[in-house]
Amino acid sequence: MLSTILLTPPAEQQFRALAKPLRKALAKWLQIIKNQPRAPEAKKLQGLDHFYRVRDGDYRILYAIREQDFFVLAIKQRARAEAPRP
Repeated sequence: MLSTILLTPPAEQQFRALAKPLRKALAKWLQIIKNQPRAPEAKKLQGLDHFYRVRDGDYRILYAIREQDFFVLAIKQRARAEAPRP
């Protein structure tokens, strides 16, 4: 179990800009990650040590684990394609 959740300034800004129901849903994910940083739903980013992502609908939480802390780097909405792909 990790001791601290740290949001980088851009991640904090992205988090505060979300609607309240979405913030609550993503806050649940942050608690899940805090209790189980390498949860089965978390995907390790290729080529980057200690970096993971978790997906909730169209949103991604990108985070890094360092010792007893985890740093939320970004909370992003999935980019939508201009036209459907064949």
